[in-house]
Parts: sequence; C-alpha cells; structure tokens
Amino acid sequence: MKTYRERSREELLAMKEELESDYKKFQERSLKLDMSRGKPSAEQLDISMEMMDVLSSSAQLKCREGVDCRNYGVIDGIQEAKELLADLIEVPADKIIIYGNSSLNVMYDTVARSMTHGVCGSTPWCKLPEVKFLCPVPGYDRHFAITEYFGIKMINVPMTPDGPDMDLVERLVSEDAAIKGIWCVPKYSNPQGITYSDETVRRFARLCPAAEDFRIYWDNAYNVHHLYEEEQDTILEILEECEKAGNPDLVYKFSSTSKISFPGSGVAAISSSLRNLKDIKRQMSIQTIGHDKVNQLRHVRFFKNLAGIQEHMMKHAAIMRPKFEAVLEILERELGGLEIGSWLKPRGGYFISFDSLDGCAKAIVARAKEAGVVMTGAGATYPYGEDPHDSNIRIAPSFPPLDELVQATELFVLCVKLVSIEKILGSMQAS
Repeated sequence: MKTYRERSREELLAMKEELESDYKKFQERSLKLDMSRGKPSAEQLDISMEMMDVLSSSAQLKCREGVDCRNYGVIDGIQEAKELLADLIEVPADKIIIYGNSSLNVMYDTVARSMTHGVCGSTPWCKLPEVKFLCPVPGYDRHFAITEYFGIKMINVPMTPDGPDMDLVERLVSEDAAIKGIWCVPKYSNPQGITYSDETVRRFARLCPAAEDFRIYWDNAYNVHHLYEEEQDTILEILEECEKAGNPDLVYKFSSTSKISFPGSGVAAISSSLRNLKDIKRQMSIQTIGHDKVNQLRHVRFFKNLAGIQEHMMKHAAIMRPKFEAVLEILERELGGLEIGSWLKPRGGYFISFDSLDGCAKAIVARAKEAGVVMTGAGATYPYGEDPHDSNIRIAPSFPPLDELVQATELFVLCVKLVSIEKILGSMQAS
C-alpha cells in the first residue's frame, strides 16, 4: 500500500473527488452526534441505579461511629468512606479527606487556597511576582483551565511512553522557584491512556524543587478504569514513594467515584501527608461544616469494599471495551499504513489520542462538525488551547451508543483523509 505522500498529484486529486462525494453523503444524513466529552453513557449510569435503593426513609442513617449522617459534623468524612476510598487509591485511611461530589472542585480549591493563603505557611502565591505550573502535553483541558483562570503561567512538558519527560521536569523544578506545581494524570492518562512507569514515579518522588511549596497534583482519575479484566496497567503508589525518598509533603493525590457511580453525585477525596492535610483542614473548617455524609454512606453501603468497586468496574468495562475496539478497528482499517495519522491503544481510561499531520487537527474537527459530529476542540489538550503542531485530537468513545459511535468514527477518518490530502497537495504546490 502506498502512503499518501508516495502518491502522485493526479492520484490524490482523484481520491479527493471521491472522498468529497462520500462526505456530502454524510452531510445529507443530518447527523447530530456528540463525541466531545468523556461522559459515561446512559447504559453505564444504569448499572449504578441500585445505589438509589440502599437508603430509604426507614434506613438507619448513623455511621459506624454513631454520627447521624443527616446532621452537621465530621468535616473530613465518615470513617467507612475514608476506608473505602483509601483502599481505592491505595493509601492509609488516616491520610485522606473526603470531600463533596467532584475531584475537580478539590483541585480548584487546592490551587485557590495556595493563591490566597500559601502552602503550609509559605508566601501566598498572589503576593509573588510570578507563579508557574508544568503541564504534561497532551493533557487534561480542565486542569489547564484552573491554572489559566488564576493567571498561572503554564509550561509544556512533552509526554513520553513512560510519562512526562522527567529530564525536563527535574531540571525545570530544581532551577526555578516560581514553579509551584505540575498536573499529572498518572494512570491511563487523559488523553493518551499512558500509565507512568515505575522509574517515572520514583523520579517524581525524588524531585528536589527549588520552591518549598512545590506540589505534584496527582489526579488519580482512572485508577480502576480498566478495559480488560486480565490486561491491566499497574502503578507505584506515589505517597509511599515520596515517604521513602524523604519527601512526604511533595504530593496531593486526588480521586473521586464520578466515573464509577454517578458523575456529579459521586464522592471525592484528597490524600496527602499529615502536614498537608492539617493545612487543608484549616481552610475547610471555615469553608464548610461538613460534606454530604448521606451520599458517603450510600456509596459505602452499595459498594461495601474495594472488591465491590472492582466488580462494578468490570461492568463498566463490558460496556466501554466494544466501543474502544470499534474505534481502533476503524482507525487501523482506514488509516493504517497511510502515514497521515497515529494513535495509541490504551488498556483503560476514557480516551483515544489521535495525532494527525501537523497543521491539520483544527480543519479535521471543523470538517466533522460541518457533517454533524461534535468532537473535543482541536488544541484543547494543550494549555491556552494552543497545540504548537495543530495535530492532537482527543476521541471520546464513551457517550454515544455503539452504532452512532461507528458512524462518527467513519466520518472522522473520512475527514482525516480529506484534510490530509489537501495538506499534501498544498505542500506539492508550494514546492
């Protein structure tokens, strides 16, 4: 099979004419398909519906310690919820605080608290001339939105198959005291599905930052979000590695059940050193009298333990796996060997990361939208929405029904082919 660049101008023009005809047929279907966000499908939400039955008006709503979960109190979460989420993210139960429904909210609060009151007694960031964050790219757009909102300068760090470029991370962090943090999605990363290697985790734990208030923002979003029962990525536990390295305060570890139970109605948590947690609780005691303990109790009684969560996640996998495999099969069948795009095959998480030819991503996404398929905006996986290569596109297979997902992916590869041919023809003309 010839690659697109190996074809003559005449061959490419003939292909373009045929592809334009196919594209018009898609437009005539008046599709309205959404692949823009990594939302669970209705089928996934259905498997958690029995959670609504575990509590009723006659239920005993006291937690193990005898606290009435309907009332005020227990600012850092009921003990059984601490134990459940601690087991989920592999930390001791005394090193976790249970929050409300969203880990994104916890991350926002953590940055906001650092801006206004500093970190463990350090100078508040708002009083510093400049604050910077490292951002592994491609990465999670909502992470970048938080730091951009607070006026924090973001610095791109390329991802590798083992995680962020640690040579660059180590050098930047050790040289610049204005760098106060780094965003990380260490397992089944958003959007590439990469899991950090053991050596990467150990190097994070051994960092020697110039800033005493530097912290690793470790977003444990997809810890149990496997696609396969037997082929599952594993990762070293970062808090334990930090303690071994003599850096116990170096990391904030975030998690939630949002894509386990109900997004927007889950339970979120932060785990860190006892010193960091004490600092956080000072702010929490002003901010709230306590989060939703009834919801915490509901989750505990539904899942019971880590084994219950793991069993539940295999139900999610049974729904997600065919969708990922369908997208990957179409990508390979239609684009394999053409050298106009590349992609990774994740074993978990919520996304497939696609890289087009340089300068093509925005045009591909625009073409798809014109034919009725909405995708995550090109550039969203980079700070400020600026992909320097205009090449990365995040594919989100979870939300559409399988038949709609297949249609959307077939349109997507058609758009990739069309835009790539236009790009190559343009370069031929320029030369």
